[in-house]
Amino acid sequence: MGWVRLGAMTRDEAIARIREARVGRLATVRPDGSPHAVPFVFAIARDGDELVAFWAVDDKPKRQRAIQRLENIGSNPSVEFVVDSYEENWADLWWVRVTGRARVVSSSEERTRALAALTHKYPQYNTTPPTGAVIAIEVDRVTGWSAAEG
Repeated sequence: MGWVRLGAMTRDEAIARIREARVGRLATVRPDGSPHAVPFVFAIARDGDELVAFWAVDDKPKRQRAIQRLENIGSNPSVEFVVDSYEENWADLWWVRVTGRARVVSSSEERTRALAALTHKYPQYNTTPPTGAVIAIEVDRVTGWSAAEG
């Protein structure tokens, strides 16, 4: 996994911030090449030395189960997501961008591990576990920036 430091944030700080973030903004590429960005919830897990982000098609209201993100990943697995913090005091601003390749989880073992990570982070999934597809994002690169020193 690559790491690029753009501001005063270390690699460990960037990883901690993506682990703690409650929501991110996921960007995928539509089949026509145009961008598609949506808020999403996710959990970070380790796979050996590599990071993997998991998200699932859950039962929150949607127009349809065949969501655009899944179609996009099917035609182009390249994705990015961003977590950030905006504060009126601009000395407290930061963001972390994660770049990777997404795929639908096919093994029951990996699905179980992903849902356990998601349920641990989001207790709402204890009462309404996701029943849709589970997606793994194999992290290639993390880029972080912080306005604060140290």
